Order: sequence, then structure tokens, then C-alpha cells
Amino acid sequence: MRILFAGTPEVAVPSLRALVDAGFDVAAVLTRVDAPLGRRKVLTPSPVATAAEELGLPVLKANRFSPELIAELDELHLDAAAIVAYGGIVPPAGLRIPRHGWINLHFSVLPAWRGAAPVQHAVLAGDDVTGASTFLLEEGLDTGPVFGVMTETLDPGSTSGEVLERLSRSGSVLLVQTLTGIDTGQVTATPQTGEPTLAPKLTIDDARIDWSQPAVAVRRRINAVTPEPGAWTTLEGQRVKVGPVTQAAEPAGSPWTTVPDGAAPTEGEPGHRALAPGELGVEGRAVLVGTGTAPVQLGQVQPAGKKMMGALDWARGAAARGELVFE
Repeated sequence: MRILFAGTPEVAVPSLRALVDAGFDVAAVLTRVDAPLGRRKVLTPSPVATAAEELGLPVLKANRFSPELIAELDELHLDAAAIVAYGGIVPPAGLRIPRHGWINLHFSVLPAWRGAAPVQHAVLAGDDVTGASTFLLEEGLDTGPVFGVMTETLDPGSTSGEVLERLSRSGSVLLVQTLTGIDTGQVTATPQTGEPTLAPKLTIDDARIDWSQPAVAVRRRINAVTPEPGAWTTLEGQRVKVGPVTQAAEPAGSPWTTVPDGAAPTEGEPGHRALAPGELGVEGRAVLVGTGTAPVQLGQVQPAGKKMMGALDWARGAAARGELVFE
């Protein structure tokens, strides 16, 4: 089967390698143009472009489907096109080129979480199950009929990056199975059923932590935006990045009590320290932050202009400024 592979980020690389290992004739790899990375804005090839060059495959770089690109793809005489997180819209003229169409590997169980950030939204919503789907690309947003689905339990402690890394590998197996089935005529697509949900890209504003929310909502938001765009809060007007947090252990014999936003915290049972939303406290070697319910325990933080560091080391240095409250 002669195919095109279209993809850009690291999560698409396992699929490209799996298709090559499975013996598919990859006529070319389509990826987005080199992008500036780092503080020095050095133009850098995409992870898919780098992998394709290592595999000795022809690489086409484009952010949109120009008439020239359409013509170039048409000359490849493609049986199918596999697409994984390419990052651009395939127009009708491009959709018509492969004989079997474009087969998209999407990291959700469709019709759940159609859009650019399905894993992030699944983590944010606290879904119990996640997965991946292969479907026939059409003009609508992830609306095409589905060829195959794989699922896995979503660990509530996992970040979006960790979930996506796992799905990129298990999903690559699904993509190979789907294209193999299409080639042999043993796989057909069926229309999506159920109520769709949308997963637009999360912005930097979406990554700001609202400490007045319940602890479970705070943990989910931080996990959802880790590693990108990265959870953050402010301290004395300065932005602080926050790594994944865990539920603080309850003091023996008494649960945490809630302190209303703006109210002064009070001492509870022995060993108990009630914290207002955003207020920081140190209990032994644990750095805690108050939320709308129980406190959470910080793992790592990154103050403005510095590298990520352990929360306890940071808190010891910051404590000299007096009471610490995230805004």
C-alpha cells in the first residue's frame, strides 16, 4: 500500500516508525515548516521531519495546501494518507487525492473530544477512560466515520503529556491495523454515534490556577496543562509556574477544614493547619497550598526567571518575605 504520512510533533513519530516497520510504502512525509524554538528562536525541523530524514524518506514541508502542494501530492499516486497531529486543515482538493482517503489517528474515543486538545480536555474533565480512534477525514471537525478504537483507563494522577505519550504508542498499533485492514478489504468505517464534545486548544489563560476551586479541580487543571502550556499562578504579582500536585495527607484523627476565601485561617486539631485558598504552609517536608476544599501538596515550582526546583527548597528561600499567598 502506497501512502503519505502527515504529522508534525513528537507524538506522531511512533506512528511513522510503526508504518515503516510494518512494510508500508511511504511515498513521502508531509510536515509543517521549520519553526523558531528556544530563546534564540533557532529555526528547527519538526520531530516528524527529523525522524523522516533518519528513515531516508522524502519530506514535504508546508503549513497550508497550496496548488503546488496539491499537484505534488497528486503525482504520488497514493492509495491512502495517514495523518497524525499534522496541525493544518486538509482542503477538499487534498481529501480527494488518495484512493482510500485520509486516515486520521485521533487521541480520543470519538465523538468525545473532537478538536485540537482531546487529551488535555479528558484530563481536565476527569474522564475515567481515554483512548484513540482512527477515522476517515472529511471536511467537518473530526466528524468522519470511525474504523477502529482502542481504550485505556485514565489514571487521575497522570499529566496530559504522560497520557499522550502512552496513546501515541498504542495508537500507532491501531493505525497500522486500520491501514492493513483497509488494504485487505477487511475493515470498513461506521458513522460516529453519541453526543459529541469539543476540545479546543487550551491557552495560557486556561492554565492559570484558581485556588478557590476544589482540590480535585485544581489537580485536574494542573495535570491537564502539563507540560503545555504549563500551569501557573502569581505571587506578589510575579508569575510562578507550578508542576503537578498531590492531595495533602489528612492529619491523623481529623479532616482538613475549609477556610473561606479572604477569611483568616485558624488552628484545628493537633497537627492540623487550615489554609485559605492560595495560602502556603509547610508541614514537615511538605509544602501545602490551600484550595476551596482540602490543601494540595506542591511538587515543583518555577519562579520567574529561574529553573524548576523542589517546592521545599523554594519555600525555604521565599519564606523570608513573610506569609506567602498565591494570587
